[in-house]
Amino acid sequence: MTPTVFLVDDEEMVLTSIRAFLSLETDYRVATFADPEQAVDRLRTERADVIISDYLMPKMNGIQLLARAKELQPETPRVLLTGHADKQSAIQAINEVALFQYLEKPWDNAQLLLVIQAAIERANLYRDLRDKINELAMANSNLREIQTRLLKAFF
Repeated sequence: MTPTVFLVDDEEMVLTSIRAFLSLETDYRVATFADPEQAVDRLRTERADVIISDYLMPKMNGIQLLARAKELQPETPRVLLTGHADKQSAIQAINEVALFQYLEKPWDNAQLLLVIQAAIERANLYRDLRDKINELAMANSNLREIQTRLLKAFF
């Protein structure tokens, strides 16, 4: 399945630049949003493998957006991209939204790509782990049922 990157930034040039870079370097599907509320709406119906958001945007800042994303898709890694070297915002994001990574504008394409690849790998590992836990829970439930039937048969 082709990984999906959600990219949210109120600057169209940033969206175009990152989308073009990723289309040249990867086979990822990139969904771009200039309006953070539209991104939240899409997260309700579509799975993202990584969410990258600008920090300063009208209507909703990046931390607010990533907090909503965490509620809707807690397993999806969240990346904050900002033009402001505001370490306090990064600390706030790390604490509030379990931020995966913090990148400053202007970004380095190689670093951005590494962050996205690591985030997608993390999302896949998390989903695999969740599936294995569900399988174990089902197997455990089946074993309890068999144990109950065996006890009933002997007593």
